[in-house]
Amino acid sequence: MDGPPVSQQTRRRERLREWQGVVRQEAEKYWPPGQKVATRSMMLQITYFYDTGAIDVDNIIKPIQDAIIGLAYIDDDQVTDVLARKRNLSGNFKVKNMTVTLAEGFSRGNEFLHIIVADAPDQEVLI
Repeated sequence: MDGPPVSQQTRRRERLREWQGVVRQEAEKYWPPGQKVATRSMMLQITYFYDTGAIDVDNIIKPIQDAIIGLAYIDDDQVTDVLARKRNLSGNFKVKNMTVTLAEGFSRGNEFLHIIVADAPDQEVLI
């Protein structure tokens, strides 16, 4: 989805609610119709590809988590694992396993976020 994201720390609460609505709308485009809401532990992977002035990566997690409650999972307390990162679009990085969705984000040439919701790793194993 296009960025930039809105920080959890913003003083403009209306802007935060609007951002969460955008996140929800975008997630609904990719969520398979009829897929049930998960009842198990889940993991979020968020990558923020930015141009300039990136916000703190930890402040973008909560609004995204909250925006997909009832779509991806029943409650955000099911999110047991989060991998959040930011990468400068002008930086030096490699992308492995380029998906169509990720390629579309790069092709637009603007800041964007790539968000993956997946089953959490084994809860009994710590790495």
